[in-house]
Amino acid sequence: MRVTRPLVLAGLSVLYMLTGCSKEETPEMLPRVGVQQVQPTDFAARVTLTGDVQARVQTDLSFRVGGKIISRSVDVGDHVKANQVLARLDPKDLQNNVDSAKAEVFAAQARVTQTAAAFVRQQKLLPKGYTSQSEYDSAEAALRSNQSALKAAQAQLANANEQLSYTALVSEAAGVITERQAEVGQVVQATMPIFGFARDGDRDAVFNVYESLLVAPPSDEGVIVKLLDDPNVQAQGFVREVTPTVSAQSGTVQVKVGLRNVPPGMQLGSPVTATANTQGRSSIELPWSALTKALHEPAVWVVGEGDKVELRKVEVARYLTGKIVVANGLKGGETVVVNGGQLLHPGMQVEKIDEKAAGDAP
Repeated sequence: MRVTRPLVLAGLSVLYMLTGCSKEETPEMLPRVGVQQVQPTDFAARVTLTGDVQARVQTDLSFRVGGKIISRSVDVGDHVKANQVLARLDPKDLQNNVDSAKAEVFAAQARVTQTAAAFVRQQKLLPKGYTSQSEYDSAEAALRSNQSALKAAQAQLANANEQLSYTALVSEAAGVITERQAEVGQVVQATMPIFGFARDGDRDAVFNVYESLLVAPPSDEGVIVKLLDDPNVQAQGFVREVTPTVSAQSGTVQVKVGLRNVPPGMQLGSPVTATANTQGRSSIELPWSALTKALHEPAVWVVGEGDKVELRKVEVARYLTGKIVVANGLKGGETVVVNGGQLLHPGMQVEKIDEKAAGDAP
């Protein structure tokens, strides 16, 4: 069968028209992403820590002299009163010093008595001319010398008695024994710690806090301290002291919270928890799905003019459950991709849809 030339041209024209119509009817498909318009808010992190109750004043008790411990009358956990004897040293050596000092005082007193009598005789004889001035002066000098020696002997006796009194370890105030570091029969040196002592009075809740939590100062609302075993037992507190150095072992900073109106249930050593809000900072909260990275730094996709995206580096202040807190890198009113950003590249045009709709999309 022979096909004429006009018929072939007509067929090609129809095919071209069909192809052109097909291209016009198939629009370009843009990637659909879920977006969120961000607004900065004052974010105050809520921090809960665990610590224990400690005395405001804690000291080590020790003997002022060395010796052998012959008795101990208290143990760890005992509550002691002021001026109570806690332990004693063997007093034999120091008692010998006291006896020797007493003998020296008696001898000095005898010499003073003798020279005083001699001086009185010289005083009576000198006006009558029965003695010389030099003998009178010599008697007076001997009396003054022996009087000085007596005072020195008395001072030595007082010092020996004081040293003897140090063989008794006495508490200067009421408190609780928190530690025992020596036993009966042990020979100890002066100032060696024997007991740990927590004085009665003000109490602190002590916590070990990571330095990153202390970037912003605590708020003025104070701290609520609760008993770990019974959260109903609680007390109001305030940050009283923050150590200026970081522990090399734990990498933490010690924070002492002064307690007001401590309930009876909060005994020394009781485990407690504290909850407080740090000072608010202007930040932006985003869901985890919005976070990506630019090389090795955190970043998010920002939808700009013409619905084109750019990769923006951000500073993440905190990572929370299900969301992040962005401190720097974004401004209020900007649009951020929170879903569907896995296959984006800079400059790509996207189709924005509602965040909830993006989450429901297949």
